Amino acid sequence: MLVDAVMTDHPAWMPAPGGHLRVVRRGEAVWLLTCRRNPRGHATEAQPLIGSGERPVLDIVDPAALAGPDDLVVPLRGGGRVGRWRNPDLWDALATSIVRQVIRAGQARKLYRLFSQAHGQLVDTDHGPLWLFPTAETVLELAEAEFARLGMAFKRRPLQAAAAAYLEHRDKWADLDPLLLRDEVQTVPRIGPWTAGATVADLTNDYALYPFADLAVRTWAHRLAPERDWPSSEPEFAEVWRELAGDQLSSWTLLTLAWGVRHANTTGAAAF
Repeated sequence: MLVDAVMTDHPAWMPAPGGHLRVVRRGEAVWLLTCRRNPRGHATEAQPLIGSGERPVLDIVDPAALAGPDDLVVPLRGGGRVGRWRNPDLWDALATSIVRQVIRAGQARKLYRLFSQAHGQLVDTDHGPLWLFPTAETVLELAEAEFARLGMAFKRRPLQAAAAAYLEHRDKWADLDPLLLRDEVQTVPRIGPWTAGATVADLTNDYALYPFADLAVRTWAHRLAPERDWPSSEPEFAEVWRELAGDQLSSWTLLTLAWGVRHANTTGAAAF
């Protein structure tokens, strides 16, 4: 599939010559996702590596359909169509959101990858080794000292609480409507609205469920339209953002995050 950009915000995406690679678990199968730059855009594909089954889902958001003020929608339209692969693994989506809690994106990527390489499943590919995040069973069995050794001491309790809840409720959670799932995972200790919303958005690509007033969205909205008098508080920003986006809240939020990543002056950030 050819798109103008691919959203590679998930920390499992690894840089490779000409693009990015990632392995994902879908049921008992493991898939390789690739994103390659070429003169016409970005080619992104899914290839089964272990087992078979339903292919991971790529959603494409076309900003040409955006409505709203020119100072916001014109730059977003300029980025062209953005593709994002849904995370097919509920446990990985939940664990990733926990790793991302209250730390910078670059640090979260580092911790996620280090933890995966230490205790996750190694997957050999034609492009070299890649790793899946440790299973919920593995996370439950790890000693406190091992979390500390990997710089994850402050993530141990929420990850192990989430692992226990996932193993107990995964069949029920898999069948829930996304809104109900967002509420359900918040019954787990140390999982609040941000983590729950980020988890469900990663699973569904419905960014109306993402915590769209978080620092990342506010930062890129300010950069996108710096002449606007944006509110500084999350609740006030959420109200303004929801009103501006209307029934395109998911597209506005996803495309703004994608625009921000593309314009970030950072090395090793989620890229296109």
